[in-house]
Amino acid sequence: MNNRKLAGIITAVIGLWATIVFFNAGMDTSIFSWPLEAYLGVAFSIGWLTGIPNFLAYLLAALLFTLITVACYKLGSWVYGLIFGRG
Repeated sequence: MNNRKLAGIITAVIGLWATIVFFNAGMDTSIFSWPLEAYLGVAFSIGWLTGIPNFLAYLLAALLFTLITVACYKLGSWVYGLIFGRG
């Protein structure tokens, strides 16, 4: 694995962690249940705000977290390429 991929993976993990922390700020839940609480909170918000069926809200919430992870990966590898060259 080259350094550019490693930088992308680290950025993706940090971005996903920051998103989960953002959605759980001020809650009294255990840190181990934060990922599930964030996912269920996003699914509830999507379903409640749009009125779509539950399975579609859960699917869109999973897609949202996947898109956040991929976007952070691409951003991290792009910034690494800018700073340290294309190698």
